[in-house]
Amino acid sequence: MSTAEKPGLLALYHFSPWFTEELKKRFDVFGPFPTREIAPHMVPEDFRPRVRAIATVGSIGEGGRAMLDALPNVSIIHCYGTGFERMDLKTAKERGIVITNAADSNASAVADVAVGLLLATSRRIAEGDRYIRAGRWERRGAHLWPPILGLKGAKVGILGLGAIGLRVATRIAAFEAEVGYHSRTKKADVPWAYLPSALELAEWCDFLIVALRSDASNKHIINMELLKKLGPLGHVVNISRGMAVDEAALADALEAGVIAGAALDVFEEEPIVHPKLRKLDNVVMTPHLGGGTRQANRAMGETALANFDAHFAGRPVLTPVPMY
Repeated sequence: MSTAEKPGLLALYHFSPWFTEELKKRFDVFGPFPTREIAPHMVPEDFRPRVRAIATVGSIGEGGRAMLDALPNVSIIHCYGTGFERMDLKTAKERGIVITNAADSNASAVADVAVGLLLATSRRIAEGDRYIRAGRWERRGAHLWPPILGLKGAKVGILGLGAIGLRVATRIAAFEAEVGYHSRTKKADVPWAYLPSALELAEWCDFLIVALRSDASNKHIINMELLKKLGPLGHVVNISRGMAVDEAALADALEAGVIAGAALDVFEEEPIVHPKLRKLDNVVMTPHLGGGTRQANRAMGETALANFDAHFAGRPVLTPVPMY
């Protein structure tokens, strides 16, 4: 099939070479854009009517109503990861556009990072590394810092018990910790304690791991009120989406000792990070590495291709996003 005969696809993210090549076998691909801006004028006018699909990630979105107005023939949008927080679900629903995502393709990889980040913050691993590199370790001894709470016997709260949260919980339970969770609905088939609200979960637990579904309804659910419930010995880990955390409130809480520490793999305006967070020793940060394993990337790509193939063959897609 020649390029002119292929349906057009707008790529709004720098995908892996393998996935990009697979897309090019199926579509005439335009993108990604050289900047974070997404606007209709960036798509060639003669290409716009040919665009029938968009490949993006939830933290970028599709450009909203203005972009969809300029692309009248789009019928499917795929979010390469699990999140869909910046997607214009209302406009998509109005126009019958299918939105899909990676579902649980990267859940195990993200759960691994959640546990690693929890250990890094609670056991001061990153801080200890900096301590040695700065040449400050001048004497032997196990009590360079006051004793800290280990995972054995500790209460670990999971905020969101979806595909990732379930895997986090099973990993944490192996550390002999007590697991509790809050989710939109109570799960009938899990052995862990259910707390009826995010605030009650924060008050109950020593460590809080945020594994929420990534959509706008969860924006800033981690705020100063909740952090005060977590308390001065508490740690919070976010591996869901940056918008779940009020970064200014978190920075203030860390600086004032409202909580003991935090670990973040995601940020509200990536790659922008709140400037105060950069200066604090009691926060561990990684640049959205959670799903970045070979296995997860392959699975996410295969899920995307399966959704595109099914849609254009007239079959139901595999992993539709709920349109509310």
